[in-house]
Amino acid sequence: QVQVVESGGGLVQAGGSLRLSCAASGSIFSINAMGWYRQAPGKQRELVATISSSGSTNYADSVKGRFTISRDTAKYTVYLQMSSLKPEDTAVYYCNAHVLTLLRTVMSSWGQGTQVTVSS
Repeated sequence: QVQVVESGGGLVQAGGSLRLSCAASGSIFSINAMGWYRQAPGKQRELVATISSSGSTNYADSVKGRFTISRDTAKYTVYLQMSSLKPEDTAVYYCNAHVLTLLRTVMSSWGQGTQVTVSS
């Protein structure tokens, strides 16, 4: 079992900043990648940013230059620093951890999500 827990969401005015955190725990041998996704009301879940085991990052075009993903490998934790927030960034943000378990199986685990609301 692998658990993923997000924190740090909230209400912020347009132009403001928020930092999300996500910690993975449980039967983890190693982490292949972790990432942030978001789902706005009435829309499909979309990729926001990912970071691989090598540290390479990938961002959605809509957040490039505004969001930064980083990690603490020792703590199996990933962060999403969000700046210059826009109302269209309002969504439930989900964290995903793609891990190799102690049983040497590959598992993709999702957190419960954290709400980010940006007011205009």
